[in-house]
Amino acid sequence: MAAPAIVAALAKRRLIFRASAAAATGLVVAGALAFSACVAALGIIPGGDSPICPSDGPGTDPLSVDSDSQGPASLSARQSVVAGQYISVGKQLSVPRDGQIIAIMMALQESSLRVLANSNVPASLRFPHDGVGSDHDSLGTAQQRPAAGWGTIEQLMDPAYNVRAFYGGPSGPNHGSPRGLLDIPGWHSMSKGQAAQAVQVSAFPELYARWEPEASAIVDALDGGAAVTTCIETASAPQPKLQHTNLSQIRKDILRFTREGVGGKYVWGGTAFKAWDCSGYVQWIYRQAGINLPRVEQWRVGVRTRAPQPGDLVVQNAQGPTNWGHVGIYAGDGKMYSALNPAVGTLLHPITWNSDTAYFDLLT
Repeated sequence: MAAPAIVAALAKRRLIFRASAAAATGLVVAGALAFSACVAALGIIPGGDSPICPSDGPGTDPLSVDSDSQGPASLSARQSVVAGQYISVGKQLSVPRDGQIIAIMMALQESSLRVLANSNVPASLRFPHDGVGSDHDSLGTAQQRPAAGWGTIEQLMDPAYNVRAFYGGPSGPNHGSPRGLLDIPGWHSMSKGQAAQAVQVSAFPELYARWEPEASAIVDALDGGAAVTTCIETASAPQPKLQHTNLSQIRKDILRFTREGVGGKYVWGGTAFKAWDCSGYVQWIYRQAGINLPRVEQWRVGVRTRAPQPGDLVVQNAQGPTNWGHVGIYAGDGKMYSALNPAVGTLLHPITWNSDTAYFDLLT
């Protein structure tokens, strides 16, 4: 590159290094918490292609619907089936439209309308599933826990059981303990996000409400039979396409080092080559390119962008307005590299395997 560009790049690296050093002390405690959050919620593994739902009824086709949020709500065929079950069972139980929307909001937040096994519950991996989570012993489309009395492992890996357990009521499998939506007094008068939280008792109660536009559109579309083929997008941002032309040398270097790490093991809190967690992988990549990043919360030394380029940070699984539980490297074409979880390790995978996606540029 030209001499002025080299000077600018070096100045940027020095700025990032100073910001990293200033943040290091405050991140020591946060780091311990971030390590545990760094396991991504989803990772497709062998067995994930097994049928999970019956093929008849609403929601058997892929679905794309417009909503009032930042982009269209788009579901795969299998996600449409899961959504269709929440709607059809809701109708059978005389749950009004608002209750069906609450159910879809919950399932979008908890599992992206997918059946999740759990790496902490090895027995769950024997059942058909779409991905692997790691939150306590949470299972299925509603991420409910055997330890909390929601059902057995086998029951919670059955998407039809998840639906009945969430709605509850007189015919619910848990008979009001734990409480389903129909067991909550006055749920009709609550906001939809509050009603979902009353059932789920989540550590992040504010996150359900953001899914209301998508859930409303999904209920309307499935109830009316609309179906258009595509794959699910996150609620936070549309997925950009491949932009590998005219990349700077530093971005090419970052992608080269990123690919060197593919196949590495996921090690909680790890920073060694091919023995790292998600932020350890990102830190190693940038270090090879001459840029020292903080151990965790690496987005804080970057600038958020809606037009990412390969080599930028991808952050996912929001834990607050400016905090995320997973980080990786944007590869373009709707894909990213990350140390995903202990089940699959470090790989190139679709960005849509996790939710709440945002992008940060550390190089401009």
